[in-house]
Amino acid sequence: MSFYEERILPHLIDRACSMGQVMKLRSQIVPLAKGRVLEVGMGSGINLEFYNPETVEMIYGLEPSEGMRRKALPNLKRSPIHIEWLGLPGEKIPLDDNSVDTILLTFTLCTIPDWNAALLQMKRVLKPGGELLFLEHGEAPHENTRKWQHRITPGWKKLSGGCHLNRHIADLIRHAGFELKELENLYIPNAPKIAGYIYKGIARKSS
Repeated sequence: MSFYEERILPHLIDRACSMGQVMKLRSQIVPLAKGRVLEVGMGSGINLEFYNPETVEMIYGLEPSEGMRRKALPNLKRSPIHIEWLGLPGEKIPLDDNSVDTILLTFTLCTIPDWNAALLQMKRVLKPGGELLFLEHGEAPHENTRKWQHRITPGWKKLSGGCHLNRHIADLIRHAGFELKELENLYIPNAPKIAGYIYKGIARKSS
């Protein structure tokens, strides 16, 4: 990876993903995790403060960026939960079938190059009855906003670590064979609409 991707981009992403309204949304979804958790795209460990140590046994933190893992060290030291790093991309999850109780995705599906392969891997490692918790930004329902998302995404990806503004997150999750148990959509207040349309919810494996 380049100097920008390893030394500068992690700080920019961390700042953008830790704004007040974003943290409020994180505080609503992360505490639902339980058992053995796989957090895909753990980044700098922003979510660690919201996990409930009484219900979470341990966390596998999948994060391919060395810069992000380095930035996460202070948050890991503060967490009472055991965390094991997995330094591979989401398309290659090095865990056994049916081995985790919860998978957490927060602002991750927008960047994974092969989102379908990654979601199929998540489905493989998730136990029957386990839950996929997600908090993602993506394609907006309003035509003018959606038009700008499609227009800007090619350039945006180059500056933001591969982030797509225009992925319909709910459709991606359904396409991979998950059933949506809960879904909430909203715009983040005071955020640019092209980057602030949110998909928040819970999914399970299709039977």
